[in-house]
Formats: sequence, C-alpha cells, structure tokens
Amino acid sequence: MASPITRGSHIQFVTGRLAEQAVRLIVSKLASELHFTASVSVLPITVAALITSKWLLRHLQVLPAVDRVILPGHLSAEIESIRSQLGHRVECGPRDIRDLPLFFGQNVSPADDYGESNIEIIAEINHAPSLDMEELVTRARELANQGADIIDLGCTPGHRWLAVADAVKRLRDENLRVSIDSFDHQEVSRACSAGAELVLSVNSSNRAAAVDWDTEVVVIPDDPSQEKSFEETENFLRQRRIPMRLDPILEPIGCGFAQSLARYMRCRERYPDSKMMMGIGNITELTDADSAGINVLLLGICEELQIQSVLTTAVINWARTSVQECKLARQLVHYACQHRVPAKHIESNLVTLRDPRVKEYDLEILDSLARSIRDNNFRIYTRDDQIHAISAGIHEVDRDPFVLMERILTGPGGDRITASHAFYLGFEMAKAVTANTLSKHYEQDQALNWGYLTRSETSHRLSK
Repeated sequence: MASPITRGSHIQFVTGRLAEQAVRLIVSKLASELHFTASVSVLPITVAALITSKWLLRHLQVLPAVDRVILPGHLSAEIESIRSQLGHRVECGPRDIRDLPLFFGQNVSPADDYGESNIEIIAEINHAPSLDMEELVTRARELANQGADIIDLGCTPGHRWLAVADAVKRLRDENLRVSIDSFDHQEVSRACSAGAELVLSVNSSNRAAAVDWDTEVVVIPDDPSQEKSFEETENFLRQRRIPMRLDPILEPIGCGFAQSLARYMRCRERYPDSKMMMGIGNITELTDADSAGINVLLLGICEELQIQSVLTTAVINWARTSVQECKLARQLVHYACQHRVPAKHIESNLVTLRDPRVKEYDLEILDSLARSIRDNNFRIYTRDDQIHAISAGIHEVDRDPFVLMERILTGPGGDRITASHAFYLGFEMAKAVTANTLSKHYEQDQALNWGYLTRSETSHRLSK
C-alpha cells in the first residue's frame, strides 16, 4: 500500500492503450475525491502487463512537475532498477487499477505484530484406537501442519486401548505434543507415562486417580448444570497442586448454548488467574453452518475472556478445516483485542464464501474496451449479475453462459473457435457464473478467491 496522497500533489499514471479509458475514469474520480492533480501517460503498447523495465526506460518521459509517478503493478520486482534511472518519485501501483483507492491509503493495514496469538489449539483425533499406527501418525501430522499445537487422542468408551502407550510414544518421537481423552484410569496412566502432557478430562469420578498421573488435567463438571461439582473438583486438585485447565463445557445451540457462555464468564470471574479451555466442537460439529465464521466468533470470546486453549474436532464435512480456521482466527482476534479495533479488513483469508468486495468495471469502460480491441481473443467480465464476452467487433451480454456461447458460436468468427478454445471459454464462464452467484470478484484466467481454501490456476489464456 502506498502512502496517503498529499493534497494538491501532481501524480503521473502510466498505462497501455487498452486500459487507457479505465485508468482515466478511475483516476479522474479519485483525483476529485482526494484533491490531487493527475496526468495519464499512455505508452505505445496495447497491454500494460507486457511492459518490461528496459522497454519502459526507452519510452517513458517523466513529467517535470510531478510529485509521484505510478507504474503498472507488475513491474514491482524491478522497481529499484527503474528508480536508479528515473528517480525515487517512481513507484508501482496495484496490479488492478480498480484497487487504486486501497493503494492510496483508504484502507488500514495490520501492524507489524500481526500473527501473534494467545490461544493454543488442541485438535482431537476421534476414535484414535480404530486407526493403525501409520494412519494415526499421518492424521496427527496433517493436524499439526494445519496449525494444531497438541494432538488429542480420543479413546473409545468401554474399550480399553492396550496400545495407547505405543501410540503416544510414536507421536512424541515425531516431535508432536499429545493429550489423552479418556476416563479409563489405566489408559490415561499408560498414556501419561509414555509422554502425554494433558488429560481430558477430570471430574468427581476420576479426580482421585489424577493425583498419581503427574500430568496437567482439564477440569469439567459432572454435569454442565452442576457448577458445585465443578468447584469441588477444582478445589480437590488445587489443594493437591495438580496443574489444571478449567472447562465449564460449551453446550450445543438448542441445548443450553447461551447459558454455557454465561458459565464461562462466571468461571473467569471466580478464577481470574486460572488457565481455561473451551471445547468448541459442540458448536462447529453440531450446527448446520460453515465453521469458519463460528470459529472466529468462539475464539473471539476466548480471547476476551482469556481462555488460553480450545479443543476442536474436524470430522463433519462442513467443519473439516476447523484447525486451519482456528489458526487464522486466533491471530485475528488477538490483533483486534490488543489494538482495540473491530476485526474487520485484517484477515481476508477467513472470508471464503463471498469476497470482501467485488470490483466491476463501469459499462462505459466495457463499451470502450469493445471499441478498442482489435484481436479475436475473448475477454470475459462480470457486472450486475451478467457475463460480458468482448472481442474485436463483439460485445455479448447475458446471465446464462449457454446463451452467451450459442451467440458466440453462431456469430461472426464463431466457425474459427476450436474445441479447446470453446472448452476454455466455457470454463471461464462457469467461474463467472459462480462469482455472480456468490457475489465474488471474477478475473479472467485467475482463480476465484476462496480465502485460505484458494487453489491456484495455471494460465491458459494466451495458449487458447
């Protein structure tokens, strides 16, 4: 992002012939809003993205009265060599001209401390005894790579896991931190002896056994509504100096969710210096909703209440990326709380379904492009839920890509479109329909932005 514009400054913008009209319209509006003088230099090349630094130095003349010169964004890797010839007034703008308002400081970037966090992620492997050792190790590595700090081995009630010590030792040999999730005293004892550092969970039924484990434990109530049993177990363990984390139990929506949030607040008030944990899987796994937003909200609550760890699962399909989401969410909520700002325009990777904003060209610009293009390649754009297909002498518009393709194939030059070119156009139009459906930004030959789920695409435009 560039520094903000000084009122009354003179800025020279550099572009190619094809983008001239778009640049002039956007720059004119921005100059009026931010009170600066603009000059647009159109170089003798059709597409600005094809400009190289050597070509630029041969063709660009920096105006004597300008304060800043804004070059096309793709030249950023070569900006220092360009400045050595043209001076430090020269800088690279955004790759997309529509991002100029953000480029000139109308959005706030996170400070250098972004990425810090206070919340530890404990990721449970459900029914761990049912997996063979290699499957268990593979799954544990996956969760660790996604952001888990501790791998929780979820045992099967009523079936003692005789190989639990071997499993814990194997994961510890992989340099993974391990917790054990069981109420079977022998399972827990063997796991702790093998290197498990946390036991989930302890209540009145097994708190006496916890004295012999020499391991930190998670304290839960006998029943979520029985706060007295919770306090009694906490007192029992504290008197015996057993390290612990307190978890009043988060209940699903419809089963006491709001009341359980109130219990977490009361717990923090009653035990202001104690470590706490929140098991968030009861919400993400048991709610018909994508998990990312839910995880952000729950980790925001944890950050404000200073709950230092969360237990998450990644079983049901809509929540299978919960560990990755928690990793991003803990950074976002920590930053928001530390800087006392809303958690907005900070972590765009968590915005997956819709985009933070949709960039569309004005119809005037699209019409200008249609008049300017001289080659037979198709440019695909979206605007107002419509798909625009533009080529030399052609500007077709429709919401339905099948209708659009029929017009292209039966129109001028349609007989020159090969099967591979038709496939390419169909693929791009399918992306455009998806973008329109979900209010996402569409850019031809680029992957749709799905936040942290985005898969990069190889460009096929020039080859087709």
